[in-house]
Amino acid sequence: MLIVALTGGIASGKSVVAEVLKELGCYINHADKIAHQLMEPGQFAWEKIVSHFGKNILNKNNTINRSKLGTVVFSEEKERLFLNRIIHPLVFKRQKNIIQDLQEKGQYKIFISEAALIIEANLADFFDKIIVVYCKQEIQLKRLIKRDEISKTEAIKKMKSQLTPEKKLKNADYIVDTSDIIESTVEQTERIYRNLILDYKIKSQRSNFQI
Repeated sequence: MLIVALTGGIASGKSVVAEVLKELGCYINHADKIAHQLMEPGQFAWEKIVSHFGKNILNKNNTINRSKLGTVVFSEEKERLFLNRIIHPLVFKRQKNIIQDLQEKGQYKIFISEAALIIEANLADFFDKIIVVYCKQEIQLKRLIKRDEISKTEAIKKMKSQLTPEKKLKNADYIVDTSDIIESTVEQTERIYRNLILDYKIKSQRSNFQI
C-alpha cells in the first residue's frame, strides 16, 4: 500500500482534494477527527489537556470547547507547542495501527492521511509521497474567515501558526493549487491520482523484488 500525506495550510482546500481522492478509491484518514476522538472525556489526552489548561476550557458536559482552547493555543506559541506534543504522537500511533490493519486486509492501494501539520510535526519522512495543497494567501484568508466565522485578526493568527506555503511546498512530491475554480482542483487531483497509481505499482514491484 502506498502511504501518502495530504497536507497544506488551514482552509487551503485539503478537504476538496481528499473527497476527490476518496471517490477515486483511496482510503482517506482525517487526522483532525482522530485528534477530536483522543480529546474526548476519559481519554489520556483529555486529562493532560485539562490538567494543563484548566477546566475553564470545558463545556458543561465536560467535553473540551475547541473554540476556547483554540483562542489560547493560537495566541501563545508555547501553549500550541504543548498541545501538539500531546496530540501528534497519539494521532500518529493511531494512524500506524490503521495502516497495519488495512495492509493486512489488502483492500486499498493508496492510504491518504489528511493532516495540516505533517511537516511541522516532522513526520514527512514516514510517507512515500507528499501532496501539498495551497492557494493564494488572500483567498486562504477569506475562506478561513468565512468557514470559522472569525475576525481577520483571528484568522491571521491561525495562519501564522503554521508554516508558510513556500516552506510546505519544498517538501511536496505533488502540488494542488486551489486558487482557481473547483473544476481546476478536481482536474489537478485526478492527474495526481494517476501518478500515485504508478507510484503504488513501483513500490509493489520493489517489495516483490526484495522478497
